[in-house]
Amino acid sequence: MAVNKNEFWRDNYYNNPTLTDKMVSAAENILQVKLPTLFIELLKIQNGGYTKGFAFPMAVKTTWSDNHVPLSELFGIVTDKSIETAHNILDTQYMIEEWGLPEKQVLLTGDGHWWITLDYRQGEIPSVRWIDIECGEDIHVANNFEDFINSLVFEDTYAD
Repeated sequence: MAVNKNEFWRDNYYNNPTLTDKMVSAAENILQVKLPTLFIELLKIQNGGYTKGFAFPMAVKTTWSDNHVPLSELFGIVTDKSIETAHNILDTQYMIEEWGLPEKQVLLTGDGHWWITLDYRQGEIPSVRWIDIECGEDIHVANNFEDFINSLVFEDTYAD
């Protein structure tokens, strides 16, 4: 299913501010990466928060499930340090150090035990990875962010 960008978001619980080009430039400078265009487009609609509840179908079993990984939230970009939020890709470097994650990642979502990341280890165009640090999983999810988003299904597809 190709996700309709305008039907992607549920709510911005942390009230992240509206994304500006200046914030994108600052984030790319801090993270030393070029962020995917579709990621920026989604964040310009709503700068992070809870999605309408998606899952990515997986052919490989993960610690999350035998057949999918969740995307119930997506981190935004918050450059103002006075704003407290749990949805901020700029926390990536701190979390890499805190959780012992591989370098050259940008965290898209996760809870500390597991993460879905943009993985820049192979070059400037990131793949998407599932990383569960406690269980030693570092699994390829999608070749790029656009393939990841365009392959999402609603999470209730996997309801028991």
